[in-house]
Amino acid sequence: MEIRQLHYFVTVARTRHFGRAADRLHMAQSPLSQAIRQLEAQLGVTLFTRTTRRVELTPAGEALLQDAERIIDSIEAARTRVQLVGAGSTGLLRVGSTGLAALRQLPQLARIAAREVPGLVLRFRPDLLTPAQEAALEEDRIDLAVLRPPLRRAGLSSRLITRERVVLAVPGSHRLAGEEPVGLAELRDEDFVVYGVEGSVVDTVVTQACLTAGFLPRRTHQAPETSIMLTLVAAGFGVALLPESAAALHVEGIRFVPVADDVSIDLALAWRRDDASPALARLLRALEANGFITPDVDLPPPDADLDVPMGGTR
Repeated sequence: MEIRQLHYFVTVARTRHFGRAADRLHMAQSPLSQAIRQLEAQLGVTLFTRTTRRVELTPAGEALLQDAERIIDSIEAARTRVQLVGAGSTGLLRVGSTGLAALRQLPQLARIAAREVPGLVLRFRPDLLTPAQEAALEEDRIDLAVLRPPLRRAGLSSRLITRERVVLAVPGSHRLAGEEPVGLAELRDEDFVVYGVEGSVVDTVVTQACLTAGFLPRRTHQAPETSIMLTLVAAGFGVALLPESAAALHVEGIRFVPVADDVSIDLALAWRRDDASPALARLLRALEANGFITPDVDLPPPDADLDVPMGGTR
């Protein structure tokens, strides 16, 4: 199995069409179809079901797509790192984050990196919920993650960035859309809009807080990201309990109300514990020195980037 074949396969899988895939690859459709058939023959499986109008992945194709995308991402990252080394730059770090962190924390992180680690290239992947970021770290698809602890996967280190209070998002016409703090017990009969993603830290914190207040939240609508949640709330489908940074998203028809109960959600920076990248070590120390993350003895040792070309690893 060749990298070229994986690239062809991923392009067809993403477009679900051999003609459009061939256009993207700047090649004729016939050799593309032949390359996919050769890949299927090598693997001994059928990767696509083909009709006259559309192409669909088989279960085997779905399984290969996950690995193929990871392999191609790693190769692209390696190519970029090598090019940076050749150009005399200091390295590349891939940074994932939640959608809310992209509004506040990522700009601050980028400013510190630009000032303290000149030449470091940051590639951002925002709008990833915590479970997806943990998986991306473990699979070496990102190097740093701005996420919500606690971490569920072994082999990761993290440092606290900030602790946010929970606020209540309600439609502007809602009975609780005032200035006074709202007790969670007052939400007993409300419909809730939640993330609905397995392992969501925000959903877990909200559910536990409501249980402490004496009720189980009625999770009537789910959304994959915060902006969609707020759109559903504005439309009157329910209320949502979110980190206070959600107020930075300006959605018409939404009111954010303080919560009287003491409920908070942490935001942290995480990375692979065994990552020996000098660029990572240098950035982490710069972030700690500038108060972006809390200090801790578990940071990479201070001599990690001494006498080592930073382009040698990430």
